[in-house]
Amino acid sequence: MDCSKIGALIISLRKEKNMTQKDIAEKLNISDKTISKWERGIGCPDVALLGDLSKILGVNIEKILLGDLEEKDTDGGNMKRIKFYVCKNCSNVITSTSEAEISCCGRKLVPLIAKPEDESHKVNVTDIENDYYIEMYHEMSKTHYISFVAFVSFDKVLLIKLYPEQNAELRIPKIQRGKLYTYCSQHGLWVKGV
Repeated sequence: MDCSKIGALIISLRKEKNMTQKDIAEKLNISDKTISKWERGIGCPDVALLGDLSKILGVNIEKILLGDLEEKDTDGGNMKRIKFYVCKNCSNVITSTSEAEISCCGRKLVPLIAKPEDESHKVNVTDIENDYYIEMYHEMSKTHYISFVAFVSFDKVLLIKLYPEQNAELRIPKIQRGKLYTYCSQHGLWVKGV
């Protein structure tokens, strides 16, 4: 650990949040002199304080320990590069339109890789009035079900969460052309062009 890099990062994040050393010290129940020492690189935060410090500063513990946020070039995100992440522990669904470090339940998540639909994950799309009626003949038990359906166009994401107790069918408003993603709890992410 490089205490001077960690200190410089703490100063930067503290100022970004318009906080004083005393503000952080009060939240951590320590003296502001300790915060000053960290910021001058004289010492590093105790391991027991890293979780709370991470929450206060709004960054991952790992980034505090590295002393660097490693900001990437701004690319504005692009819906063509949308990524889906699903937490295996709590089933949380997260999306990003650019490279991202995503974590949930204390674990890093990797982006799902979409496969072209197959016979057991076939999606039927029917035009009904101003909607798409989407239907899948898929098991919907507690251990094997379609968890979500997402329609992605060039500027929108419409994500619908499904649950084991319901049928794998839904209606969504007709939007421009796009891709339809479905996530099977056992077999992963599938994609269909619409």
